Amino acid sequence: MSDTPETPLFSDRLRTLIGRESVSAFSRRVGISEAMVRKYLAGSEPTLSRANQIARSANCSLEWLATGQGYQYRQAEVVDMAAVELALALALEQLDTAEVQLSNEKALKLLIAVYQYLRATKRADGSFDAVAARDFSRYLMGLCS
Repeated sequence: MSDTPETPLFSDRLRTLIGRESVSAFSRRVGISEAMVRKYLAGSEPTLSRANQIARSANCSLEWLATGQGYQYRQAEVVDMAAVELALALALEQLDTAEVQLSNEKALKLLIAVYQYLRATKRADGSFDAVAARDFSRYLMGLCS
């Protein structure tokens, strides 16, 4: 976790995370001993496991904490509304033509699986392969039968 001259040190980023909170309170919040947090503030660098523990507990981006790059706080995933709309249309299509009725839970799982498929296979130009996604949704329905 080396820093370049223009990037603040790990200890500086940790101080930023602690802010006005006491070191003692911060250490309790992240589940690391106060002595260890003070050691990091003095210049020691944590293992990846410890850095991840701090980042998760402080709702901080591990990338930012470890390197100073990226966003300080974790970013929520942006919902791809075009993928949601297509996934919903394909899932409803399968549910309407199904010989068996799925529980709400299984129907929701179908919708989520098709959405994830669409996100994972999205083309570089932003379009979707609706034919392949339809085949995938049919395959999933076959597993539910």
